[in-house]
Amino acid sequence: MKKLENDLFLRAARKEAVDQIPVWYMRQAGRSQPEYCKLKEKYSLFEITHQPELCAYVTRLPVEQYGVDAAILYKDIMTPLPGMGVDVEIKSGIGPVIANPIRTGQDVERLSFFQADEHVPYVLDTIRLLTEEQLSVPLIGFAGAPFTLASYMIEGGPSKSYHQTKAFMYTHEAEWHMLMQKLAVMTADYLIAQIKAGASAVQIFDSWVGALSAADYRTYIKPAITQIVTTVKQSSPLTPVIMQAVGASHLLPEWRDMDIDVVGVDWRTSITDARARAGGKALQGNLDPSLLLARDKCLTQAELILEEGTQAPGFIFNLGHGVFPEVSPAMLKELTAFVHAKSAILLRSGEK
Repeated sequence: MKKLENDLFLRAARKEAVDQIPVWYMRQAGRSQPEYCKLKEKYSLFEITHQPELCAYVTRLPVEQYGVDAAILYKDIMTPLPGMGVDVEIKSGIGPVIANPIRTGQDVERLSFFQADEHVPYVLDTIRLLTEEQLSVPLIGFAGAPFTLASYMIEGGPSKSYHQTKAFMYTHEAEWHMLMQKLAVMTADYLIAQIKAGASAVQIFDSWVGALSAADYRTYIKPAITQIVTTVKQSSPLTPVIMQAVGASHLLPEWRDMDIDVVGVDWRTSITDARARAGGKALQGNLDPSLLLARDKCLTQAELILEEGTQAPGFIFNLGHGVFPEVSPAMLKELTAFVHAKSAILLRSGEK
């Protein structure tokens, strides 16, 4: 393992003292970078992720260009699903499309047992290449959470309402819990494999779970998330685990009793409020990505976020969701430098 020259992100995730706030951006790898756009003219997402040298290049590019304090592995949350027998294709302009969506309990029973070494060796090879030879900052591995994965598997593709997913959840409870159990086992195995390959932290993306009430979350989702986090922590107690969801501020109290180190927050909830509701866990967030198209307002809002974030240990500056294609790489570079400089001043003034 190559020695880290910058462990700022890991120190913040563990609520240790830092001299400036660490920065990284969800979906920082790819999306808006000219070099990436040129690659996408020749290769699909799956083709890039299946080639470790190419995937490592896309992953490390934002670190080199923006000066961020962590890299996020370039891949899609759908990556492990083919190993379970799910026929998934990423279609341009649409997203993941499932050719064999789940409709019955038999469909759930037919899902195969996932083994990371066998089904996604290219992901693990990419991690080893990055962490043994290329990166000087921590690498964050990640996986999609059971509800978000299930929503694609049941709907057959992206959804804005999740009606079919919720209907299956409510009317086929035994089959739903079987699906959650299978996805929990897969997700934990996948995250542990990434850690063993060299990832310094892992993030659980539950992008669409905000569509559920807190009561439904406790009944239908929380047992699976608890199982994932517990299994990962038993395997690697010191590796930070991040929970990231969008539009899920009402679920912050649900994560208080889990062994999660960092909770992601979107722009709908202030850092101060989230800190109280999440039980004092380290926080990550919470700039509205849209502000990246409005420079002056972006920097003003970033300063307000930092003023709240620096009030207690354990804060990582990020977006409330991900970078989108229209964002200028120059804006991300400027924002990173601004956060580093402004937070250093705020932290020094707080010590007086």
